[in-house]
Amino acid sequence: MGIIWAIIIGFLAGVIAKWITPGDKKPAGFILTTVLGIVGAVLATWLGQAIGWYGPGDGAGFIASIVGAVIILLAWGQIARRA
Repeated sequence: MGIIWAIIIGFLAGVIAKWITPGDKKPAGFILTTVLGIVGAVLATWLGQAIGWYGPGDGAGFIASIVGAVIILLAWGQIARRA
């Protein structure tokens, strides 16, 4: 059940991140949006644990997942702009 929950939260975080991030070069499609959100959640968890906000077994919340997905989208936009 944990994996399904991560996919649902990842998809929602990816959709919201795409909605609030400016720019044209965004990944499209259900799979890429879901992956974007999941990678954003992983990034937010890693950064939160590195800073000390989360413990070793804690994960990032929904808002932090959105922030992580926005960071990934901004990096994607920079890479896509150069290509």
